[in-house]
Amino acid sequence: MKKDIIISGVGGQGILTISAVLDLAALENGYNIKQSEVHGMSQRGGAVQSHVRISDQPVYSDLIPKGKADLILSVEPMELLRYLSYLHSEGYLITDSNPFKNIPNYPNESELKRQIASFPNHRIINAHSLAKKAGNLRAANIVMIGAAADLLPFEDDLLRKVIKDLFKSKGDRIVQMSGKTYVNNKVVSEAEVMAQIVKEK
Repeated sequence: MKKDIIISGVGGQGILTISAVLDLAALENGYNIKQSEVHGMSQRGGAVQSHVRISDQPVYSDLIPKGKADLILSVEPMELLRYLSYLHSEGYLITDSNPFKNIPNYPNESELKRQIASFPNHRIINAHSLAKKAGNLRAANIVMIGAAADLLPFEDDLLRKVIKDLFKSKGDRIVQMSGKTYVNNKVVSEAEVMAQIVKEK
């Protein structure tokens, strides 16, 4: 088993939280893991990417070579496009549909979605809408984990446990909200999320 995952977005979107969930789930499963992260700018709104490599065999490098990523998971659609050269020919693209317009010449949204939809294995998810339905707009990153869950080498129960454990230090209310966000997205993953994909194509 081997999964090479690139997570991307901008500062403040919880990219490193997604990485932490995957890291902890991998450790719970007894897998080997390597992770690297790059911050484009230290303040909120700067580009952030993380390489997460999970395997049942030793992992010797923390960087994913170009053309080898099984999954690019992005909380921002433009940031997803930065890493297309890393995607394996049969890999998946999953992104939130909501842009974070932190530059004056942000690309046309329809063109962004057209480029993403040109890849056969893609999912465009309105993560903010699903997070809002769950009662926690800031948990769009947790929704994105749910959107990718069927492509991850973990059982749903383990992901839920890791999310709850990770958020325990932030109080019971945050734990409940984050758990609800993930569970709700899994409940609708076969219906509402697929409907989102069809509508966004």
